[in-house]
Amino acid sequence: MVEIEIENRSDESVEEEAAAALVRSLLEAEGVGSCELGLSFVGPEEIRALKREHLQIDEVTDVLSFPIDGLGELPEGLPRQLGDVVLCPQVVGGEWRRPLAHGLLHLLGYEHGREMEERESRYVKD
Repeated sequence: MVEIEIENRSDESVEEEAAAALVRSLLEAEGVGSCELGLSFVGPEEIRALKREHLQIDEVTDVLSFPIDGLGELPEGLPRQLGDVVLCPQVVGGEWRRPLAHGLLHLLGYEHGREMEERESRYVKD
């Protein structure tokens, strides 16, 4: 079972149910069974502060990922903690699906490049 903790701190209306559905379908397609992850929607200043703090780049961005367990082996009985995806609705607007897929793929260990782009296109039809 995929457990998603969703928090909206962006002061924008977001499609939480649709976002959760995308998370579940992408993870299922990637073969991820039971796991936990966080999905936060934040404003431009908060995502800028996070990027500055964690990547030492002082700019607003669309999405950030903070992986924890990835897909590696875990001791028996421990729940898989994928990590957190942080999305800025004010940056992505109605085009939030591809950045969300991008962030999720980072949680699974994918890096920028052709394979990641192909997977994004597979999960999000423009």
